[in-house]
Amino acid sequence: MTTPTVSATAAAPAWHRQPSYLQLYTGLAVFLLGAIALVVPSGYSLGAVMLLLGSVVLLIKRPALGLDRRDIAIMTALILYALIRIAAAWSDGQGWSGVDKPIRFVLAIPAMLLVMAYPPRLSWFWSGLAIGAIGAGSWAGWQKLVAGVDRATGYTYVIQFGNLSMLLGILCLAGLGWAYVQRHRHFWLGLMAVGALCGVLGSLFSGSRGGWVGIPFILLVLYRGYGRHLSLGLKITALAIVIGGGALVYALPQTGVQPRVHQAFDDIERYVEGESRTSSLGARFEMWRGATHLIMEKPLTGWGENGYRRAMQALGEQDIVHPWVAKKYGHPHNEFLNELVKRGVFGLLALLALYLMPMRFFARQMASQNLERRSLAIAGVLLPVAYIDFGLSQAFLAHNSGTMMFAFLLAVLWGCFRTTGMSESAQSDR
Repeated sequence: MTTPTVSATAAAPAWHRQPSYLQLYTGLAVFLLGAIALVVPSGYSLGAVMLLLGSVVLLIKRPALGLDRRDIAIMTALILYALIRIAAAWSDGQGWSGVDKPIRFVLAIPAMLLVMAYPPRLSWFWSGLAIGAIGAGSWAGWQKLVAGVDRATGYTYVIQFGNLSMLLGILCLAGLGWAYVQRHRHFWLGLMAVGALCGVLGSLFSGSRGGWVGIPFILLVLYRGYGRHLSLGLKITALAIVIGGGALVYALPQTGVQPRVHQAFDDIERYVEGESRTSSLGARFEMWRGATHLIMEKPLTGWGENGYRRAMQALGEQDIVHPWVAKKYGHPHNEFLNELVKRGVFGLLALLALYLMPMRFFARQMASQNLERRSLAIAGVLLPVAYIDFGLSQAFLAHNSGTMMFAFLLAVLWGCFRTTGMSESAQSDR
């Protein structure tokens, strides 16, 4: 691999060079955002709260942030998604309880501005992700291999734990480019590689299959970001590692992957034959069928949270959906159907903007000659790609962990991205 240019701060605007104590504060916050996300109760909240509280300094010091249209577009997407969810919650009679999760997308905005004004060293961010992934994978391994649990979990729901562990792992792969140009290259490359491995293992030990479906798309993003700079030998080696590693985890009974895959095929076969509508996948098919039925009735406005539950129970009473499934689940286990059935077309459009707009801006710099900047761009693309994948089988943003990790990881990634290597391509990514 050739080493592209890495200098970023020498030509940065004066407002990038801030008092060190504020940069240390943001550095500690972004470190904790990843490092303790899955290994302590509500660990994903501490770093986010620190960033939010720290943003008060913006009102005191009033730094010149130099916002451009991309910053405004991302903030607009966050606000729009939150407002539509809040409006739907109030119209549905949820009151303040329906405001809790969507308001966090708005609160991520001052956190993003704080990172832009007082950018931390990237080593804080990447090491936090790696340590968080290693912690999650190690804990999951202990639960699965030593404690003998069926599916490893943490302090959150098993699907959330497995998918977020996978997210931390794949973000570590994005950080390999950053690690390659650091002074202690071998240490950082090793740390990010171990983080990636442990993060993926955490997902495998959890048995959360939804995170596995998108692996080919994740690998495609990584290839688009790094593949063209690798020699043929390295490409063949990487391909062999992926194929060999996949075969190994499938073959080893300790991982629990093989029975989970077989169970998926069995669930599908039994559902098609009408033998079971309440298995893991069978219940999802029932929820998706019910949600589709309801969407046809209210495509524009949706049913709302409470309205959805009542309407699904009515479908259960008519046996359009299995009664047990209709009563048990509060969302259809699909992010896109969940938005469409509860908040209508406008909710779905807001969700797509939340995912696709930042992805578009990050994707423009996936070929950056500055590897520090390119790593952030790749991570910025992988974040929504991963959430789109997770959302195919789970309403991920309906959970606190999913909401906090997406909103504040996006805030940190964009804030760091905007203040790294700005002199290199100020025009090309606008």
